[in-house]
Amino acid sequence: MSRLLVATNNPGKLAEFRRLLAPLDAELVTPRDVGLEVEVPEPHATYAENAAAKAVALCEASGAVTLGDDSGIEVAALGWAPGVLSARFAAGEGLRGADLLLDRLAGVTDRRARMVCWLALAMPDPSGHGRPGVEMFEGAVEGRIARHRRGGGGFGYDPIFELADGRTAAEVPDPTKDAQSHRGRAVAAALPRLREVLSAGARMPTTSEDA
Repeated sequence: MSRLLVATNNPGKLAEFRRLLAPLDAELVTPRDVGLEVEVPEPHATYAENAAAKAVALCEASGAVTLGDDSGIEVAALGWAPGVLSARFAAGEGLRGADLLLDRLAGVTDRRARMVCWLALAMPDPSGHGRPGVEMFEGAVEGRIARHRRGGGGFGYDPIFELADGRTAAEVPDPTKDAQSHRGRAVAAALPRLREVLSAGARMPTTSEDA
């Protein structure tokens, strides 16, 4: 069975990726699973650049086909911020990002928002000497910021992001969320290419423990 390295150790993201990538005939592994501790800076101005940086760094370190992502929430009333800064939005504020957003939007009528995800698929150069090849996939979902947290599922901004039916992403069952979410749509776009790449025999190099 082929292995696919998912370039994150975030438990919430990993749970989603395991569901979304279940149709693949592949073993999903994380950097931690294969003993990699590669810190990848995310200084870029776009999700695509950040996702590609993560995927390429982990691909080069492992020699494996690697899927990296970057995602965020964009809010109309904040000029479509925090965007690529979503993960660091509340840094130094003593709040979680979702709670800081609610605080900033107190009394605001325009609550339009969207969640965006970019995936980068990095593939080792067959010669072993060049840079990995990278292909990009995008997913987005439009919604609104709720007035307060609702729901016990999901993670991150899910409890404050209302989908089209008025429920937050933390209130809907996982299959419903996966069919509508930004990450679900990005993975759906990537699945055909992932199947093609993995069926071609791209595998994680054998380690001494595997031998």
